Parts: sequence; C-alpha cells; structure tokens
Amino acid sequence: MNPTAPRRIGLVGYGEVGRILAEDLRAQGASVCAFDLQLDGEAGHVVREHAAAHGVAVSASHAALAAQSDLVVSAVTASQAVPVAQACAGALPAGAFFLDLNSASPGAKQRAAAIVDAAGGRYVEGAVMTSVPPYRLKVPMLLGGAHAAALAPVLDALGFAARVHSPTLGVASATKMCRSVMIKGLEAMVIESYTAARAYGVEDAVLASLAETFPGIDWERQGAYFFQRVIEHGRRRSEEMREVAQTVCEAGLTPWSAQGTAERQSWVADLADAGAFGARGTPEFARSADWRTEADRLLAIVRHEH
Repeated sequence: MNPTAPRRIGLVGYGEVGRILAEDLRAQGASVCAFDLQLDGEAGHVVREHAAAHGVAVSASHAALAAQSDLVVSAVTASQAVPVAQACAGALPAGAFFLDLNSASPGAKQRAAAIVDAAGGRYVEGAVMTSVPPYRLKVPMLLGGAHAAALAPVLDALGFAARVHSPTLGVASATKMCRSVMIKGLEAMVIESYTAARAYGVEDAVLASLAETFPGIDWERQGAYFFQRVIEHGRRRSEEMREVAQTVCEAGLTPWSAQGTAERQSWVADLADAGAFGARGTPEFARSADWRTEADRLLAIVRHEH
C-alpha cells in the first residue's frame, strides 16, 4: 500500500458501492472498517459475511467507526447524507477527512460540511459521475470544497480516479445533479416508453425508430440495462432524484421532469420490494437479458390493478 495513503478507512453504507470499495481497498492492503444500518436488520448476516470474507472490520455505530478512521467515506442513500454527517462528526479525530459520495443537493452538502467542519473534521464532497460497478475504485469522481485539494493526493494513493472540480462547495454536486436529470430521466423514460410499447405490441417498431434517430445507441441492450438497474436500485435512485428536484428548485426552476422521474423510480422500487421481480438476492432478480420479461411483469401488475 502507498505510504502516503491513510492508515484507517471507514465506510458508512455497505451496499453495492460500499462493498466494491471495501473489496478494492482491502485488495491493496488498506485497513477498512464498515458500518451499515442493515447490521441490525434481516440483511445483517449478509453484510457481516461479506465483511468477514474480505477482512473488513464491522463497527457497532457511526461514532465507533468515525473514531477509528483517518478517512470516512459516506455512501448511503441521499436522504441520509446529512444525518450520517451528524452521526459521525463528533467522533472524528481532528483533521480526519469525511468524503461524502452521496447524491445529495448542493444545499444538503453544504449543511453536512458545516457539521463536519465545525467538529474539526475536513469535509469533501465527491460527485460520482457514472455507474460504479464497471469502474469500481476507478469510477470518475469530482471533488469539491475547501479541503478537496488536500484530499485528492490521498485518494490518488488509494487508487481512486478523483480530481478537484472546484474549491467552492456544491459545484461538484450541482454538476452531478444536473447530469442526473438526463441520465436517471432517460432510465425512467425508457421503462415507461418500452413498457407502454409492449402493451400495444409496437415495441419492435419503436426500437427501430429510435435506432434510426440515434444510431450510436444499442437501444435493445441499453433498455435491458436500464430495467435491471432501476429494478435493483430504484429506491436509491428515487431518493437521488428528489435531491435532483431540490437542486433544480434551488436554481429557481420547477422540477417537473425530475419529480416525474423520482415517482417512476419509486414505483418500480415499491414493486421490487413487494417481490414483483423475484426475491432480492436470488439469481432471477433483475437479471433478465430481455427487458420484455420485466415489462411483461409490470404490465401484469397494472392490468391486475385495473
């Protein structure tokens, strides 16, 4: 491990992103501990088993994790960004970094930063600019805030692909949030368009038209990917889109598109939680290579309700 990297890293949030970071950081010898609210729930054994398999210590609380970390990485749902900062701040060692990767609005990031910095920590916002799984630790990330320049070489030593975007807190998050209006909105539109097209039996004609208009996109493959990601992570995405809507509001605009996207993502998440796509953790859950399978499930539910 690079000697300039921090000795102790704490991960708050041990979902998909947290586990990927844990695996890659441990693979290069970093000392990692983790905390997740699911530890006390039904999924707690899954968290503990993964942590044990990769040599990750499990902390009993936010404060216990923060107290033993030189760098805390917060990777939770958007609504928990500020509460996690609050829960960790008082226990952070003086000068410890707090890297907030959560998809929250600039206003939320500013509130979290005020809490951490007032307690003697060094808050940095991190805007993750694309899906983590394909890139893992090397996912493109924008850093923002007064301590971003100090954290950048630390993250570089750990193997991250992060760069300073702005010393002004909120700029990096605004960049990500405005991008999400498009990216998460496209996911919601694809699900709505493809499922409605399937109901009318015109899906092949719709995809052919899309391919003619936008020939650079494989709409069949992209559609399947969007369905899978929203079914698997719709809850997190819907929370992010509510933060996106708040970001748009802070700019003085009415967030009609962002609000609609949040509702569509939340609707799919509710169905996933109810088992419409199979039990979470099973091989068939959100794993169909054909989006039509998932669209047919949605249509079956809609038709049953009506």
